[in-house]
Amino acid sequence: MKLPAYEPLFSCEVISQRVRALSLQISTDYTYSRPVLLGVLKGAFVFLSDLARYLTVDAEIDFVQVSSYGSSQVSSGSCILKKDISIRITGRHVLIVDDIIDTGHTAAYLLQHVQQYNPKSVKLCCLIEKKIARVHPLSIDYTAFSIQDGFVVGYGLDFEEKFRGLPDLYTLTVS
Repeated sequence: MKLPAYEPLFSCEVISQRVRALSLQISTDYTYSRPVLLGVLKGAFVFLSDLARYLTVDAEIDFVQVSSYGSSQVSSGSCILKKDISIRITGRHVLIVDDIIDTGHTAAYLLQHVQQYNPKSVKLCCLIEKKIARVHPLSIDYTAFSIQDGFVVGYGLDFEEKFRGLPDLYTLTVS
């Protein structure tokens, strides 16, 4: 088996600048509230951590885990909830923080799932948006980076549980 190759996409310095800018925008939008940041495990944990550190408003953090990829580079189209929300979000502002939104299957599933708890509002935030693969029409409120295509690893994103610890973002090619 040939080893995967990866090409640089965004450096940790560029990522840090963009995450700080997003955090300031989110802080401004939630100035008079204490939002719930709902991180999507496992890929968004690094992004959520940095985002939360740069916020100037207090936020509560929780996680959900949804699987739609398995060991593939392409979304299966079906979502399996592996870990649900563990705090009360009824009447609260919720910001779903995801690593990457491409087809939109997971984000659409989570938006519908979170609405069951009757939050005051629900918004989407993602590190990377890939519009080319979009199946579900979504309004993403906060996006760090938009890319055309490619399988992205690093900064928490993985392929078969590898490459999460890379500080930069890379596109992966598996032959």
